[in-house]
Amino acid sequence: MKNRLKVLRAEHNYTQAKLAELLDVSRQTINAIEKGKFDPSLPLAFKAARLFNLSIEEIFQDE
Repeated sequence: MKNRLKVLRAEHNYTQAKLAELLDVSRQTINAIEKGKFDPSLPLAFKAARLFNLSIEEIFQDE
């Protein structure tokens, strides 16, 4: 699954650790999602969408 998480994180000046804290996951989870090695759960996708004030589809795209 493609995603814009790394770009959005950079635009908001969040480190992976800070974003992980805000989304209540590990930094390793953020890293794996950004690299496309892990697809987020639906609740996590909703949390990210709310945090960045975007729709899930604006952050995550099915390949």
